[in-house]
Amino acid sequence: MKFCAACSMPLEKEEFIALHNTDGDFCIYCVDDQKQVKSCEDIFKGGVQYFINEENFSKEYAEKVVRKNMTLLPYWKNNPSACLKGEMLSDEEFKKLFCE
Repeated sequence: MKFCAACSMPLEKEEFIALHNTDGDFCIYCVDDQKQVKSCEDIFKGGVQYFINEENFSKEYAEKVVRKNMTLLPYWKNNPSACLKGEMLSDEEFKKLFCE
């Protein structure tokens, strides 16, 4: 399965893909109307909001989850952003949350 290069959303259906370029595939939530990848800040805020609304995480915990997730993605390794500096889950906490 493909995943969004900027947020890791599963791209289960072709209509979830808004952009494909040399950096990878990007979902409909991470691409703007001009077919450009949104800013790190916008994608970070969207991810935090998702985890608050869908998983009932506190804002602080959601920020740690999203920050850890985004720093693991190749897109953000190649496009570092100050928005991803700060507290994040440990490798063990992240693995427990998503792999168990």
